[in-house]
Amino acid sequence: MENRKIKIAVSGDVCINLLQWRTHEQCNRELSWRYYPHVHSAFKPGDAVLLSKLTAISTGATVLSQKIQNIEESLNEETLLSTVELELFPVDSEEKNNHKVYRVNQFMGFTGPTKSIPKQFSIEDDDENADLVIIDDENNGFNTNEEFWPLALKSHNKSPIIIYKMNNPNCSSMLWNHIEEFHIENTIVVINGDDLRSKGVNISKGLSWERTSLDFVWQMNNNPNLCFLANCQHLIVPFGLEGAIYYKKQEGIESHLYFLTYEFEGGFIKENQGKMYGLTSSFVAGLAKSITRAIANNESFSRSIDEGIREGMVAAQKYFIYGFGINVNESTFPNPSIFTESENDFIFKEHIQEVPIRNTNNPNCQACWYIIKDKSSTSLAEIAYDIVKNGEKSALKFIPIATFGNLKTVDRAEIEGYRSIKNLISEYVSAKSIVRPLSIAVFGTPGSGKSFGVSEVASSIAPALIEKLNFNLSQFQSLSDLIAAFHRVRDFSLKGKLPLVFFDEFDSYLEGRLGWLKYFLAPMQDGVFREGDSIHPIGKAIFVFAGGTSSTFKEFSGEDINDEMEYKLFFKEFQSRKGPDFISRLRGYVNILGPNQTDEHWDQLFVIRRAMLLRSLLERKTPYLINDRGEAQIDNGVLRALLKISRYKHESRSMEAILEMSSLSGAKKWEQSHLPSKEQLILHVDAEQFLRLLMQDAFFSEKIEKLAMDLYHTHKEIYKDTLKSGLTCMQPWEDIDEEFKNSIRDRVRYIPNALNKINYDIMSVKEKPEIIEFTERELDILAEYEHKRWSLQKKDEGWKYGDKLEEKRRTHPSLVPWDNLGLDEKNNIISYIKAWPEILANSNFKIERLKYLCYCESQGYVKGSMQ
Repeated sequence: MENRKIKIAVSGDVCINLLQWRTHEQCNRELSWRYYPHVHSAFKPGDAVLLSKLTAISTGATVLSQKIQNIEESLNEETLLSTVELELFPVDSEEKNNHKVYRVNQFMGFTGPTKSIPKQFSIEDDDENADLVIIDDENNGFNTNEEFWPLALKSHNKSPIIIYKMNNPNCSSMLWNHIEEFHIENTIVVINGDDLRSKGVNISKGLSWERTSLDFVWQMNNNPNLCFLANCQHLIVPFGLEGAIYYKKQEGIESHLYFLTYEFEGGFIKENQGKMYGLTSSFVAGLAKSITRAIANNESFSRSIDEGIREGMVAAQKYFIYGFGINVNESTFPNPSIFTESENDFIFKEHIQEVPIRNTNNPNCQACWYIIKDKSSTSLAEIAYDIVKNGEKSALKFIPIATFGNLKTVDRAEIEGYRSIKNLISEYVSAKSIVRPLSIAVFGTPGSGKSFGVSEVASSIAPALIEKLNFNLSQFQSLSDLIAAFHRVRDFSLKGKLPLVFFDEFDSYLEGRLGWLKYFLAPMQDGVFREGDSIHPIGKAIFVFAGGTSSTFKEFSGEDINDEMEYKLFFKEFQSRKGPDFISRLRGYVNILGPNQTDEHWDQLFVIRRAMLLRSLLERKTPYLINDRGEAQIDNGVLRALLKISRYKHESRSMEAILEMSSLSGAKKWEQSHLPSKEQLILHVDAEQFLRLLMQDAFFSEKIEKLAMDLYHTHKEIYKDTLKSGLTCMQPWEDIDEEFKNSIRDRVRYIPNALNKINYDIMSVKEKPEIIEFTERELDILAEYEHKRWSLQKKDEGWKYGDKLEEKRRTHPSLVPWDNLGLDEKNNIISYIKAWPEILANSNFKIERLKYLCYCESQGYVKGSMQ
């Protein structure tokens, strides 16, 4: 069926938008009034009428809608009128030329009836057989006036698909009750995330996609204000122009996040780009495009929602960019290009990623959910290698990346910390009345990059305004040094700059532990400092307190002390040193994680942080090691050692030092021979461990023969009761031919790759290590992987499926897909894999667990659900 044969009824609340804008025209100024700005105005229908126009453009279907033939004539005291001030804004925040379009500078407010609801409009030529009904409910009276509802909606014996755009949600309205009773199974509810927040629903904004998603799921499960949505079969919640959550309730409850990897909620629209009304309407029109296509093709509409969300997100961003055009009176609004794809577009549906949201009330499980885990089929180690080799754009194109100036991070904890700080600084910079300093604390081990991270965040907000100052309190001898520092801060503030002041090692000693804290209380609270009898105002400034003795906020505040008596002793001293008073004046803090692992169980992304740091160092310090294709030329052994060393003694500085100490001048590739000597490495890493990691390939190759023999003997033991003794695979190792030996050696060579699939790796050690045991889930994954690898190898050698194992004919009964393999053979493969840890341990290879992102995962929990 063609789209134009589909009938769509669009109705809802209607508002007339009065657009006003000014121009400064260069023309004949003989008349006095021409010396002043020219004020222009135009009327544009909004709400449901705008949505009907967008839907007609997006779908190409027959749209039945409310009609306003002459807007100016229809204006009266009953009509709802919105006044909007327009202004020219850059098309793109990064636009280098002068290309601008009109967008909203200010929403001035509404003019409407004082004693009744706004005027309602009926659908012209309505049809009760409409295939799709779209409602724009602004809670301005339409939801209580049944006479204006579409016929297909009012009819109890019709089952149209309904898209219900609900602004300012009213769960007690007649319309909602009607839909819930008669149409809920075919209804897609669309509510903007900010509308939910305005109803008291606590969903974080712009910190990380994981946090927003988990907040949403928790609120849906626990908030009584959202119980009216509990029966929704399909609920879509856009979060800005950058993401959306699809909550569906069919066989079970599922929530899926759709997001842009390079933006977070609220990040697409910059301050210098203005605003637009109708953004959610353009999203709904994009969604309707996909639903209409499904109706025309007699497909299930629920399957088209995934595509519709992507269409909607693309449409909403393009709608904003086009705005009202360069000439409000002459430009087509809405622009039809919103719903067409061009190779010059800045956004495509393929840019939008989807991931199932973990549904759990366990706070520990929530804290450790990372999109990077669910969006990648490979291990963190493999991702880390790819980042260094090919850059984060290639390796992390499906993963949320936060960028602050020259700082990039994919670690959720860091993203949330940095974005919290960014929000604080942005608000502080924008506030005109606040004069006392903004106080932030930063914790991390020495060399973790505390000052770099916050500096980049601050500079990304107001680079021309901010002036950075550094003071190390461990070098101060007395209070007079601190007073001199405050004077320098005040001087920059008086010059109109915003000082970004780092007080490094603020927790150092002065007449005892934390002796400096009491001298910061007045400057932090009142924005003044005392010098003798004089009191000096500091002015606006950002105080960043960087810890030197505490690597985390919990360590500084004593929150990580579990022993009650020990905590009481700590707190008594902490209180006497004004610690609680100091903390009460802080407006935020961030723990900088650095390249070292901060917690054995919870911090598994340290290898990704290392990889991003190493790639950044290579790009900045040795760009000649990166070829024209963006591939870093680095030996695999060197890369393994740099990424897998257990600890860098001086965090980021140590990694940078190893690069700088390597003899790379004129080199085309970072080879093992370029590394500094063992004596130099000792300064920054465990040199013995580093060298073993460096030589691991050589160690493994050296042990291939022994490992192959041990593996072969295990295989013989497993199959001794089921295979004929005359077969090649049952002969002594010395008697089998070289071709068969090579196949066993290949099996050994693939063991590290197989272990990577379940996030393990092997490491050469001096003594026989402890033998680990795989979980049932891990054994299943390894067994299936090994069977697929074996099957491919056999087919390459000319083998094919046969009812019997016949070496001459090269047929094998196990050459079938894993799902078709018999249970006995599956168990044999699992038994064979169970022997790997002991075989490797006998050759001094330790199997290391690369990650458990949470306790739940180690207990068998999997993506999006618990099993």
